[in-house]
Amino acid sequence: MNYVCLSPNFPPNYVNFYLRLRERGANVLGIDSVPYQQLSPELRASLTEYYRVDDLENYEELYHACGYFIHKYGRLHRVESHSEYWLDRDAMLRTDFNVFGFKNDDLLDVRYKSRMKEVFRSIGIPVAKGKVVRTPEEARKLIEETGYPVCVKPDCGVGASSTYKLHSDEELRFFFSTKPSGDFIMEEFLDGRIETFDGLADRNGKVLLMNTFVLDYGIMEMVNYELDTLHYTLRDIPEDLVEYGSRIVKAFGLKERFFHIEFFRTSSGLVALEINARPPGGWCIDMLNYANDADVYDQYARLLMDGRITMLFERPYHVFYAGLKEREHILRSHTREDVLRRYGHLIVQHGPIAPIFSAAMGDYAYLLRSPDLEPLKEAVAYISERV
Repeated sequence: MNYVCLSPNFPPNYVNFYLRLRERGANVLGIDSVPYQQLSPELRASLTEYYRVDDLENYEELYHACGYFIHKYGRLHRVESHSEYWLDRDAMLRTDFNVFGFKNDDLLDVRYKSRMKEVFRSIGIPVAKGKVVRTPEEARKLIEETGYPVCVKPDCGVGASSTYKLHSDEELRFFFSTKPSGDFIMEEFLDGRIETFDGLADRNGKVLLMNTFVLDYGIMEMVNYELDTLHYTLRDIPEDLVEYGSRIVKAFGLKERFFHIEFFRTSSGLVALEINARPPGGWCIDMLNYANDADVYDQYARLLMDGRITMLFERPYHVFYAGLKEREHILRSHTREDVLRRYGHLIVQHGPIAPIFSAAMGDYAYLLRSPDLEPLKEAVAYISERV
């Protein structure tokens, strides 16, 4: 198998995808703008060959890189970055070189939140009331139906960037006078917690791995209000989440792909928010590994090479992520040494977070694991306590 990966240098933990593929016999062909000498030793060891371009945004350079790989290794079998940012480039290369996976025409529904909502509605899954608004008048017309507050976010965007919660006409006017270019979607504000449906589908669309992350508040609040990033996995996934999530995977035609689907759990049930056709970010793959005593990176490599995985994911543990914001004005009740001394028996991983992710994921993070959730909640309350 000839496997082309865009931007293999980032995020750093994704090197495990390429190491496992190389160990399983794939030719792993990397394309990036980083000088080869600056790649980590692990990444250099995982790559069959590396093609350095001046600019990953320059599609012509990517096209020529793939042409070179074909000339040397033969037909390309997969092109994948596992990154939402490069979804478009992945699809363009797959389209031009007839590679298995999402092509250009498949992307619109998973890139634009307004189109996601239409797909959700078409399969009978509730969504928040909302639409794309291009003028203050269109926004006010929607607010007459929903009332304040409302959430506004780019119709096509990554993460929580340029995402706002508006509480008044004054904030609405300020938003339209200062907003970035591009279309924004406005939605009613929903009370509830976020529950996700994450996993991996095989090349026929069957879900092989499933998981749920629970967040008591969203990434927008974590970023805008400097809240710590706290979320955890469930051992038992609610039946309605499995039902809705499975229907969504099928409706969007996800095959041999990771997925990350977000819902609000409200007092009246689940409401679909959005779908991401990529792995959950940050340390989430590591959380899946700890929750299952597994190597998800290796299972993905087995799926690509053999068309199947070799283990059941039975989730014997809960895993809790505590990403702490470390800022001068945020004072903690307990030191890192206090935390490790008191709860080291629950902590399976800890360390700094790359600055580019810190607004959403915290500056320093802990992963904790236990068959029972309550000890983890108690430990995380201690870890995250502020003066």
